[in-house]
Amino acid sequence: MPLLRVFFTGMFISFLGTLPLGTLNVSAMQISVSDGIWPALYFSFGALLVEIIYVRLSLVAMNRVMKQKKLLFALEWVTLLVLAALSISSFYAAMQPVVVKNPILSNTVHRFWLGVMMSAVNPVQIPFWFGWSTVLFTKNILQPKESNYILYMTGIGFGTFAGNCLFIFGGKLLVSKLNTNQHLLQIIIGCVFGVTALLQLWKMIRQKDAISTMKTNDKS
Repeated sequence: MPLLRVFFTGMFISFLGTLPLGTLNVSAMQISVSDGIWPALYFSFGALLVEIIYVRLSLVAMNRVMKQKKLLFALEWVTLLVLAALSISSFYAAMQPVVVKNPILSNTVHRFWLGVMMSAVNPVQIPFWFGWSTVLFTKNILQPKESNYILYMTGIGFGTFAGNCLFIFGGKLLVSKLNTNQHLLQIIIGCVFGVTALLQLWKMIRQKDAISTMKTNDKS
C-alpha cells in the first residue's frame, strides 16, 4: 500500500501539473493538429524523458542544482525566447492564405528530440518538482529508498503522458470533429504562447526586483 500511494501521488500531481496551458502541452496539441497524432506522441515522450531526469535530480542533487542561479536565469531567458518565437511563428502561419505548419514545431528535427530540447530549456519543472518532493518527504509519503523513487517517477510519467494526451487528442478533435478553422486555431495558439511569454517576462522581472531589494536591504 505505501508503494502504491507513492505511485498514485506522483501520477496525480503530475497530471494536474500538466493541465494548465504551457509551452509543452500547447506545442503537443499544435503538432497533433498539423503533423498528426504520432509526431505529437513522440514529442511528448521526449519532453517526458527530460522531466523524469529533472525529477531524479530533485530527489538526489537538487540542492546543488538550485544553487546554480545564473544557469537557471539563463534557461528562463531561453524559455522566453522560445515562447516568443512560437507565438510569432503561429501568427505567421495564421496569416498565410493557405493552411501552413508552424515552421518551428514542424521542422526536420524528429519530434522526440524536439520534445527533449524544449523540455530541457523549461526551468519551471525544476522548482516545481523540488517543492513537491520536499513536501512529500516531510509528510513521510515519499521515503529515501530506490523502490520509492522508481514508483514515484513511474507515476509521474503516467500522469504527464495522460495530461498531454488530453491536449493531443483534444486538439485533433477540435479540428476533425468540430470543423474548427485552422487559421483561427493558429491565432488562438499564438495568443496562448504570447500571453505565456509575457507572464514569463513578468515573473523574471519580479524575481530580479526581489533580488535587488534583498541586496539593498543587506547593504543597509
